[in-house]
Amino acid sequence: MVIPEEKQVIKGDGIGWDGHTLAQMLLESEQLFDKTGHYMGLEQLELKESDPILYEKIFSRIRGGVVTARETALNIAANPIIEEEGELCFTLYTPEGDSVALSTGIIIHVHTMSDAIKYMIRKDYEENPGIADGDIFVNNDPQIGDVHNADIQTLVPIFWEGECIGWAGAVTHELDVGARTPGSMAVGPINRLEDGIDLPAMKCGQNDTLFRDYQERCVRAVRTPLFWTLDEKTRLTGCHMIRRAVHDIVRALGIDTYKQFIREVIEEGRRSLLSRVREQLVPGTYQTAAFIDYQFAGEESLPEEAAVDGLLHAPLEMTVMPDGKLDLSFDGANAWGYHSFNCSPSGMQGAFWAILAQTLISNDKVNDGAYLATNLHLAPGTWTNPQNPITSHSDAWYGLVPAFSALTRPLSRAWQARGFVEEVICGWGDGNTLQGGSIDAFGEQSAICNMESSCVGAGAGIISDGLDYASSAWNPQGDMGDIENWELLEPLLYLGRRVKPNSGGFGRRRGGSGYDSLRMLWNQPRYKLQNLSEGRVFAQAGVFGGYPAAAGYRHNVHDTNLQQIFEDRQPYPTHDPDPGDSTINRLVEGRVVCDKRAMTMLKSFSRYDLYLAFVKGGPGLGDPLERAASEIERDLNEGFLAGDVAVRVYGAAIEKRDGLFAVDVDATASRRKEMLDERAARAVPVRDWIAQERERRVLSRDVIEPVRNMYRSSMELSPQWAAQYRAFWNLDDEFTF
Repeated sequence: MVIPEEKQVIKGDGIGWDGHTLAQMLLESEQLFDKTGHYMGLEQLELKESDPILYEKIFSRIRGGVVTARETALNIAANPIIEEEGELCFTLYTPEGDSVALSTGIIIHVHTMSDAIKYMIRKDYEENPGIADGDIFVNNDPQIGDVHNADIQTLVPIFWEGECIGWAGAVTHELDVGARTPGSMAVGPINRLEDGIDLPAMKCGQNDTLFRDYQERCVRAVRTPLFWTLDEKTRLTGCHMIRRAVHDIVRALGIDTYKQFIREVIEEGRRSLLSRVREQLVPGTYQTAAFIDYQFAGEESLPEEAAVDGLLHAPLEMTVMPDGKLDLSFDGANAWGYHSFNCSPSGMQGAFWAILAQTLISNDKVNDGAYLATNLHLAPGTWTNPQNPITSHSDAWYGLVPAFSALTRPLSRAWQARGFVEEVICGWGDGNTLQGGSIDAFGEQSAICNMESSCVGAGAGIISDGLDYASSAWNPQGDMGDIENWELLEPLLYLGRRVKPNSGGFGRRRGGSGYDSLRMLWNQPRYKLQNLSEGRVFAQAGVFGGYPAAAGYRHNVHDTNLQQIFEDRQPYPTHDPDPGDSTINRLVEGRVVCDKRAMTMLKSFSRYDLYLAFVKGGPGLGDPLERAASEIERDLNEGFLAGDVAVRVYGAAIEKRDGLFAVDVDATASRRKEMLDERAARAVPVRDWIAQERERRVLSRDVIEPVRNMYRSSMELSPQWAAQYRAFWNLDDEFTF
């Protein structure tokens, strides 16, 4: 950000340091960074260099304070999304809103809360409504600083002897936000007026007490008021714990030492990212892309402009600068739409930050210094940066996760080129989210949002397979939650939760496996549920010849005979290992809905109806024909791989011995030689393939309507991307879809 030179910081009667206003402090910070390239102009880290032991002790105490706040909140929370999934985060900020240190949890929100604090400062909240010791602020507006409005932020200013010396921030993922459709990841809203409760960076309390009118407004606006109220107290308690921890540090070490530390640690964070990039990545420009489908054509509950099938286009270009800066661009993304998958720049920046915190800087002091060492370009008018005040963002995660998981692919190519092969990871899986609501058994409005998809398969690495069903792109502590706790909230029983064969991407290294959960409506005559997943595309590609992970699908069975099956004590399904030969359909009679339309609006379910939730695995790495026979054998016997796939994809010669699979090494080598010869026979030079595809798909425009619309939109919004596309396919300057 370039600050006009004529704007001068003038000491006033503000709440900031030395009588400055927070707006003056923020302006000065930006001017110093713009002028020197260092946070707050710090060319030397004097405290760190003169007393490194004290420096590290301060960081440990701050880090311990925010982690303690999170763990305390986690253990007293009632909302299962928080208690089971760990969907919360606590952070300490400077007076200007730059993050100093963060807890574990949903780390994407460290920067979104920074945006919210800076929004309030720039809007002169210090003057009106005022910022004082004991005040409480709340925000859930993605266009101010958030991802979607189910992530509620509590922000508390921290004062010492009349000066604002920082902010404590907390965020929790709510179960319901009163949107047009029930649940926290509302799918159905087509504009922000339908997204649910709107809390745009507002003061909600003072003297450490929430305003009564604010509390009344909230509990009347959501379907789960009890959880909302308890979560509000959870966030506020954590913020006050952080405030107390800061006061203890200042009391012990002095305010000047504290002030110096919070400046230096952010500059250290900036330098750490630059150092890591220079050390681990090869400079240059890397490109990849992700595609995310949604299928709403024919949905009678949606207006004409929203009842369409579409694709989100996420073309990603990563440039590694020689000085260590990372430049990311989503130039070429297609337009925002009448759906809830639009994302704000704050959410996109937060996701960038979260991926870095799990990759390049996972062992460093993670704070907003990393943000200062990066650039992110988001074209106006696209789904990544709508610049439209009316767009819906209630399920922004749907496009956000695949888009930024794709960042691991260029990172992995750069790591491999530099020789840091142990760092390589080719992304994360994603999964169906069971969501819905209706009148519950007590006659009350209810909403559910099962976030077991916070625990997916991780992408493969070069030296190891991906982590099975234990990872997440946005939360390093991925957790699927205990079945029993989900059943306390939801009117559904788990008939089973089992490993899903073939769900991890195939390769020399296998992507981490996913799983499926088979649910049955219980104790309710009727309930409405949604499927929330992509089904027509692979959201995550493999790396270095690896296969993508399995795409999603829906499999529901209505009007079943399960009651009779239970009464007769007959076998019933617990999962669906092979959708092509479904165990569910063989054991249960009823009206089967099984297709690739994995994103739906609310559908009605009756008692004993079945709902299958498929949580996907991660993408694979390398040629499957190079996978060791012993690893194929292990995957077969542990249920990660089906026999027919082992034969067709891996070229394995298998047999059963004493009830276990065995792979014949010599026969496998022979079959793989045949498969390689078959590949060579089918192969054509790349230039010939490109010429063929140019005629077949591009010049003829022989692609389905959602693809045509996507490319046309991308070309209209980005002349630069359009020029690259035309140059690659050798098209004239007027070509369009």
